[in-house]
Amino acid sequence: MTTTASTSAPVADARALGLAHYAARGLLEHVLARHGLTFQQHVTLRAAVTADAPRTPDELVAQVRSSLKADPAHIRATLDELLADHLLAMDGAHLRATESGRELIAAVGASTGPVTARVWGGIPAEDLAAAGRVLALVTDRANAELATLAD
Repeated sequence: MTTTASTSAPVADARALGLAHYAARGLLEHVLARHGLTFQQHVTLRAAVTADAPRTPDELVAQVRSSLKADPAHIRATLDELLADHLLAMDGAHLRATESGRELIAAVGASTGPVTARVWGGIPAEDLAAAGRVLALVTDRANAELATLAD
């Protein structure tokens, strides 16, 4: 992380982004462990719970892969785990979150809410808006770079 000449505030860079990501993920994984979930299970189950409409397994794998950049085979194994734990269920050709799956995501949300409030609380709205714009741009650019690597 570098600093500017006019201020001692750190300048956003890849290292700062990584440190923030891993600190926040570490907090989340601590909470998830108390609920018996892995990070990938949580992302996958949450995607199913929050979907506007039921997704096919292929659609859910694609959605999670887009978010996590994870191997589709590992995501499919995660789907199998969630199905075996009765947190997801097949409904014809689609997956749907079970009541247990919805309750688990709600419980995780209730557990992370106070932590999230402490981490994000007090940050000025204009700083959050600026950070949001920068992070969206970095995400778009990184996704474009990944797409060129896949070609």
